[in-house]
Amino acid sequence: MLSNIQYIRRAFNVELHQHWALYLLEGVVLVVLGATAIVLPPLATLAITVLIGWLLLVSGIVGLITTFWMPAAPGFGWSLLSAVLAIVIGYLLLANLDLGTVFVTGVLVIFFIVEGFTSIMYARAHKREMSSSRWQWMMASGVIDLGLGAYILYGLPVIAPWALGLLVGINMVFGGIALIAMAERAHKEDRRTHRPA
Repeated sequence: MLSNIQYIRRAFNVELHQHWALYLLEGVVLVVLGATAIVLPPLATLAITVLIGWLLLVSGIVGLITTFWMPAAPGFGWSLLSAVLAIVIGYLLLANLDLGTVFVTGVLVIFFIVEGFTSIMYARAHKREMSSSRWQWMMASGVIDLGLGAYILYGLPVIAPWALGLLVGINMVFGGIALIAMAERAHKEDRRTHRPA
């Protein structure tokens, strides 16, 4: 008979492996949105604010959908918090366009710090549940987010508007790569396990 902890670990692993494609989809969307934020030239503070607001809103909605699609996956609470945070911050940016760069910068500092912390906790949940050996990618993503938050905070108030789009893009690309790596690992393990004898 399995103990409660073993049962939970097995349920988490089953959930992760059943829905590896959703992790992959979310990761690809984040990488594409992040690359878009990096390569688009910052024409004006307003354009960057709108772009960042929409990028965060869309990535948050995708994250929320994939999180609720697999509620038994490891780190559900941290994933949910991260998605809701992106939606709220995206909405705040779009609803307060007249406040300009200082508002955007302050909001992004908060976003990166909270996102960094939740990514680190999410990675720890995956490590603890032994659901993926790629939890290190998510940990690295969280550490990078904390570094980006510190960088923006240090650059206040003179940080250029173009830097904000670049930093958000970097955040999304690393988060997407982390999710893709976890999905790829789960898919490989599934193929190895279900290989015909």
